[in-house]
Amino acid sequence: MEFKHISVLLNEVIENLNIKPDGIYLDGTLGGAGHSSCIAEKLSEKGHLYGIDQDADAINAASKRLEPFSNRVTIIRDNYENAVKRLKELGVKGVDGILLDLGVSSYQLDEADRGFSYKEDRPLDMRMDQRQSLTARDIVNEWSEMELYHIIRDYGEDKFAKNIAKHICIERAKKEIETTGELDRIVHESIPAKLRTKGGNPSKRTFQAIRIACNRELDVLQDSLDEMIDFLNPGGRICIITFHSLEDRITKVNFKRNENPCTCPPEFPVCVCGKKSKGKVITRKPILPSQEELDNNKRSASAKLRVFEKI
Repeated sequence: MEFKHISVLLNEVIENLNIKPDGIYLDGTLGGAGHSSCIAEKLSEKGHLYGIDQDADAINAASKRLEPFSNRVTIIRDNYENAVKRLKELGVKGVDGILLDLGVSSYQLDEADRGFSYKEDRPLDMRMDQRQSLTARDIVNEWSEMELYHIIRDYGEDKFAKNIAKHICIERAKKEIETTGELDRIVHESIPAKLRTKGGNPSKRTFQAIRIACNRELDVLQDSLDEMIDFLNPGGRICIITFHSLEDRITKVNFKRNENPCTCPPEFPVCVCGKKSKGKVITRKPILPSQEELDNNKRSASAKLRVFEKI
């Protein structure tokens, strides 16, 4: 299957990165290189783009798409949590822009054998990096009922999380849960019949929660942002596209703290903690997809873009 993914908020990202032809840029979630190809087009022979992705299929697709710019593009297979370390190893001292387009790609959802989707019955997998050992099947069959409840409640934001976790544990006691179809059926049976038809497939939230846990998506974001902001050159910008309320909250809180890190009590007349601002938040409110984009790509509906600029 060809790696297809429609780049969300493409024009808005390119505009907000303020691309300098001779600049150095990092796309930490390379995917099919939709955003990256537009960045690379704007670079001169002196500019350079580093693209990182942990998915082998994405690396292959991006390598083909970026062939015309091979003299100014370096592609690395890794998780973006290691991006700064990897670039430093290559002698890069700072970058002029960073992009993170979070969440799961259209390809990963549509390629049934990857086990991200409930639409076809396939082995439970959900690994973005197939070199890692932990799979969705491990989580569903080995994590405790309380752990399952917490991730479905917190990452899936599902009000039936307790019942879903309970039913998963009842079913796996009879037989190991091996496929997306089996998990989909269990989730459906955990939700009152009259509510199953509202708001799309009721499995969406549980599958999302297990995917986020399997790939440590929120932890990686939380642990990477400060280092990435520190790695920006003065005037450099970091653009983050989120698709989940918790991702957006982490990004918003981090940007705000890096803009105003002072921890002094509000009643203090002057700052004595000594913590200095690293930059400014460009987007007081997130940038959302246009109506035209929503009409052309329904999967962009929950996308939010936030931007921070380094001093």
